[in-house]
Amino acid sequence: MKARLEGQVALVTGASRGIGRAIALKLADEGASVALFARSAGPLEEVAARIRASGPRALVIPGDVSRTEDAKNAVEKVLADLGRLDVLVNNAGITRDNLILRMRDEEWTDVIDANLRGAFVFCRAVARHLLKQRSGRIINIASIVGLTGNAGQANYAASKGGIIAMTYSLAKELGGRGINVNAIAPGFIESEMTAALSAEVRQGALGRIPSARFGRPEEIATVAAFLAGPEASYINGAVIRVDGGMAIS
Repeated sequence: MKARLEGQVALVTGASRGIGRAIALKLADEGASVALFARSAGPLEEVAARIRASGPRALVIPGDVSRTEDAKNAVEKVLADLGRLDVLVNNAGITRDNLILRMRDEEWTDVIDANLRGAFVFCRAVARHLLKQRSGRIINIASIVGLTGNAGQANYAASKGGIIAMTYSLAKELGGRGINVNAIAPGFIESEMTAALSAEVRQGALGRIPSARFGRPEEIATVAAFLAGPEASYINGAVIRVDGGMAIS
């Protein structure tokens, strides 16, 4: 039986850990070759080795997600080494939490550059190719915070809200050329970030989630694989919440 994404090539940013790693592995499980982008090559090589062991090709591309030249070079390398590019997953992101009166300029700029500018430069670089190809998928990993806001995360919420607005705009720009652009808005997901939270903060977060648990990276990866696959061919400009009901609580 043919894998759902067999013959496809995906580029995943922030692929060395957490949600990005889970998405890269899931896309590979579905048959795609995967290009892995993040700052450090070492962790990416570990993910690549796991992908190659199961059959699909994997390409490691270290770089800075917010640098225009790095995004352009990444796309060129994918096309040269893997022969095509069908799916972009913009996952790379950071947090620099602080209350607005204490937030330093660099805490704002660092988050906007990594999260929003990073998604923008990769969308632009990949769109040039997808428009010529007249097909493709762009999947932006936003956050439930981009829809609801969160105290102490004005920078992060702004970056993720910007990603959602950009998703809507690009869906309108590119949809007529066979390119679907969608976003996933995760809630609290088990990760290094959430593991570092105090017991009090974790308990407070759980109290706001009707499903009464944090999500798993694999649950985000499953949605990303669906959006990349043929069953999602008429989904464009959607923001899919994967938050255990947090946004309605």
